[in-house]
Amino acid sequence: MELSMKKMFAAVLAVTVWSALAIQLVVSINMGLSRGFGWLFGVSMYVAFFTVTTNFLVALAVTVPLIAPRSAAARFFASAQAITGVAASIVMVCVIYNTLLAHIWNPRGLGRLADLLLHDVVPTLFVAYWWIVVPKRSIPWRAAALWGIYPIVYFVYAMTRGLITGFYPYPFINLASIGPAAVILNALGVLLAYFVILSALVALKSSFRAEAVPETAA
Repeated sequence: MELSMKKMFAAVLAVTVWSALAIQLVVSINMGLSRGFGWLFGVSMYVAFFTVTTNFLVALAVTVPLIAPRSAAARFFASAQAITGVAASIVMVCVIYNTLLAHIWNPRGLGRLADLLLHDVVPTLFVAYWWIVVPKRSIPWRAAALWGIYPIVYFVYAMTRGLITGFYPYPFINLASIGPAAVILNALGVLLAYFVILSALVALKSSFRAEAVPETAA
């Protein structure tokens, strides 16, 4: 695919993910207002979810290289390991939501649109982006594996937030209802799923012959 086409695809993905995040923010704020807690409560709920934080990573990964291609941040997000780490995270969002959470959540209107974009459309588009821009045999496993820190940091954040506020964004990490042993077991299961997905992505790219392209994906 020509460079201009890659940039066009990245631009379409950027518009899609930022739009999805904006729609979800409106939905969250309206939820806070409708419950009488105010817009700050809605924003607080908005940033509680792995889905939102991961879609923000996707947005940064495609937007920064477009608007500031020579910056250190662009070089970071354009690296094969960063794109792969973000891809593994957004795939995990899609898989966990559709297997464990979709049956207990039935959004309507704008909420349904945001739900579809954040959990299905953006993951699909970003995996396509990953496939297009990451060179074959270009993913250092150890460097990519460092992205496993991200779900761990999110887990610490979610649990700390839950202990302070009493709100846990996902039932499988709800300390108050299932207890610490089950939370730890579930968290380890999710982390294992992340590394399975990451390993599959690395293996997919490693199964092809190397291309004469740079180490980073611009």
